[in-house]
Amino acid sequence: MADKDEHEKEPRFRDKRRVDPETGDVREPQAEDGSPADVESAEDLVQAEDADVELSDDDLALLAEAERDLVGEYRERAARAEAELKNFRTRVERDRQANRDAVIAEVIRTLLPVIDDLDRADAHGDLTEGSPLALIASKLRGGFERYGLTRVGEKGEPFDPKFHEALVQLPSPDATSQTIADVIEVGYALGDRLIRPAKVAVSVPE
Repeated sequence: MADKDEHEKEPRFRDKRRVDPETGDVREPQAEDGSPADVESAEDLVQAEDADVELSDDDLALLAEAERDLVGEYRERAARAEAELKNFRTRVERDRQANRDAVIAEVIRTLLPVIDDLDRADAHGDLTEGSPLALIASKLRGGFERYGLTRVGEKGEPFDPKFHEALVQLPSPDATSQTIADVIEVGYALGDRLIRPAKVAVSVPE
């Protein structure tokens, strides 16, 4: 009985070497209870399984379609941004041109009395050819014409309230419509912008 107790109290030794010295095989790690050790966590196993998974043709097709949709979306965004930038540049250029025309029109408007005086002098024969005043008038008119300044209101033209201001109406038996009978003050336009309407006398049917 004593021998049995002494035998049970003897320490037990486990060979924890990975390689069996007798067979040369790699041993499976053992836990304390004798079962294989859980050397890999569940997450590691899942990652290992995911790494070994082969995608099917349907999955590959879905991935390719998703990539195409993403590329198409970015291309659409880029095209939309480019169109917005182009519209912005066009809008800025249009506003710049409108501001330029407004400044030119204001400058010309302030000089219209000078042009009127030159027209009156020319009508009275004061602008003789070769005279200094005639040269000044020619240069001034030529400079305004380069900016697109045009005269508005000519005798015999149909009356247009958009460009003409009727100061006098002259009933006439020969008139079939409202027609400019005389120009009292010439009007001017800069392109599509009316700077000053022409003051006219209008011939109207009786």
